[in-house]
Amino acid sequence: MTGQAQAGRPNKLLRNLNAKIASIPMILTALVIFVGGTFWTVFYSFTNSKLLPRLSFVGIDQYERLWAAPRWVTAIENLALYGILSLIFSLVIGFLLAALMDQKIRFENTFRTIFLYPFALSFIVTGLVWQWILNPEFGVQSVVRSLGWTSFTFNPLYTPEIVIYGILIAALWQGTGLVMCLMLAGLRGIDEDIWKAARVDGIPMWKTYLLIVIPMMRPVFITTIVIIASGIVKVYDLVVAQTSGGPGISSEVPAKYVYDYMFQAQNLGQGFAASTMMLVTVAIIIVPWAYLEFGGGRKRG
Repeated sequence: MTGQAQAGRPNKLLRNLNAKIASIPMILTALVIFVGGTFWTVFYSFTNSKLLPRLSFVGIDQYERLWAAPRWVTAIENLALYGILSLIFSLVIGFLLAALMDQKIRFENTFRTIFLYPFALSFIVTGLVWQWILNPEFGVQSVVRSLGWTSFTFNPLYTPEIVIYGILIAALWQGTGLVMCLMLAGLRGIDEDIWKAARVDGIPMWKTYLLIVIPMMRPVFITTIVIIASGIVKVYDLVVAQTSGGPGISSEVPAKYVYDYMFQAQNLGQGFAASTMMLVTVAIIIVPWAYLEFGGGRKRG
């Protein structure tokens, strides 16, 4: 009887056969383009490729030149500062806006649309808009001075020491709305009984958020952090639109470094080495997230 039942069951490999056949083109695309392209980039980062790829191996010379280049070091420092501040402020501002929206305020849909609208714009448009706003000749500085504060100075995009903060302002303006929507979706998933129990027990609202709600929103926070972090690593458009890496190299970022060396300096080997370092950065972000989302979940189960 058992043998007949087993004989009647379809082979696991044959289950959902149509869906598996339909997914073959996507699997091949992922393997050839993404995985294959990744290995190709890493492989040629150990060569002396210039205008075109060539099999002239130089070991880790490209990486030694990369980390000895002041421009790359500046790009990494900018990315670290921009990344840490962007992550902190995006989460804090996004969560606070979501908490306000969760109070069932009037015109919630209107406010939600207003806050999310900047995310619909391209980074180039956002960069150009904020380049105009932060321009000392006709932006914020000019407006404030016209009101009588003639000594007021607000000129981040033309000051090397603080130029990265000008880029950060534009990034927060564009990306915070998305974080707010993700957090609001998480808050709306909290059971109403939890809020009622907290009120009955006399727990202050800030403690309810801090000790109960935020821990329950852990998956939302992890996903949001990964989304923000992936955007941080590949930041390029905002920098090009606002400063083009200037003044000098003070707002240089890794993605711009890669583009300039691969397509302008015609030094593919150096560009591939920089790309590989960016890949390592992405892996550092993705691997812990995958473990927390999948590996950790299976252990708990």
